[in-house]
Amino acid sequence: MERDLGGATALPAELEPPASAAAVFGDRLDLARQYCAALATAGVERGLIGPREVPRLWDRHILNCAVIGELIAEGSSVVDIGSGAGLPGIPLAIARPDLRITLVEPLLRRTIFLSEFIEAAGLDVTVVRGRAEQSGVMKEAGGADVVTSRAVAPLGKLAQWSLPLLRDHGRMLALKGVSAAEELERDGEALARAGAGNAMVVECGAGLVATPTLIISAERLPRAERAHRPRSEKATARREARAAKRADKPAAGRIRKAK
Repeated sequence: MERDLGGATALPAELEPPASAAAVFGDRLDLARQYCAALATAGVERGLIGPREVPRLWDRHILNCAVIGELIAEGSSVVDIGSGAGLPGIPLAIARPDLRITLVEPLLRRTIFLSEFIEAAGLDVTVVRGRAEQSGVMKEAGGADVVTSRAVAPLGKLAQWSLPLLRDHGRMLALKGVSAAEELERDGEALARAGAGNAMVVECGAGLVATPTLIISAERLPRAERAHRPRSEKATARREARAAKRADKPAAGRIRKAK
């Protein structure tokens, strides 16, 4: 029997929120406590959160996600892809009720958990079951101001899923942790090929969380603003080799003998 996600917010002493949680969630702290309780119980039982993560739910997961609201303008539409147990979308929805948030998740057991918690907590959040690249998801959730993600995919692949869901000049915010700068350097060209610009590593939550959240932020550029990308040296060499090969071939067609 599945655990009810509504009602009680009683937490064991070790899971009581740190003082910084009040600064992040304000008068909605009790909703955040309810979410913590759901993750620590039903989230573990249904395989959405590992048991070892329970003691660090606040700092590593809930607060770490909620502070990205610092980067999002009031009233923005936000799509959280690969939402899983609702990270970062649900903490963001609790901390920022002004945002219009859609959670995109392909696995049924996860969408059931998300829908049950959202209903129990009375949050105004939409859940869409599917993959970010599917046409139905793009139709339902596309044109967003912001697309968020956490531990979903390498940056190059993530850009291919995130950018099509954004309006022009919308931003993808990928929570990446300590590897953010290295990943941006490695996959910067892939970002540009996908149509992104103004990519940078941004820090959130300084002074609020023990370890500030590191995010790769990139803007979806309109086609007219995307820089012309010259062919790589290898591609140019291949093109020239094919042209030379064609030039060396004899004229096509059969030669007929004179009678």
